[in-house]
Amino acid sequence: MLTAHLSLAQNANCACCTEDHGAFDFWLGSWEVYLPNGAVAGENRIEKIQGGCVLREEWKGSNGNFTGTSYNFYNPGTGLWEQIWLDSSGTVLKLKGKRVDNQMILQSEGTLNEDQSESVQRITWTLLENGNVRQVWEVLRNGVAESLLFDGLYKKKQ
Repeated sequence: MLTAHLSLAQNANCACCTEDHGAFDFWLGSWEVYLPNGAVAGENRIEKIQGGCVLREEWKGSNGNFTGTSYNFYNPGTGLWEQIWLDSSGTVLKLKGKRVDNQMILQSEGTLNEDQSESVQRITWTLLENGNVRQVWEVLRNGVAESLLFDGLYKKKQ
């Protein structure tokens, strides 16, 4: 009984200690990221900040010249996860989505192409059975995957 009371008290003091807020915790840690050909793409560190309410990503490409940061959070008002990505090339990407089984699937709002088709950027993080994470970044045109922008395998740093 005391344990249940302490647990409730801790959750009352922790605004982001819900199951929904923890849905992306499988991405936490320091990672080496590999391309499908086995080459190192870079390294990534994901940590909780702001009392556990935000996941901050710090990316560094293998050449050292490309870096990026993302802020990821669960928005209880919408029931969705959101990400804002900012990088050294000036790119800003805003994504929204949710976890489905062992995948976090986030995508951008649609943009209208010259031919009146709609393009969406979708990033899927898949938790693998061995604890690694696969990240696939695609561009969809009218809901169909048109191009692959990134395919990375995350392995925890030793």
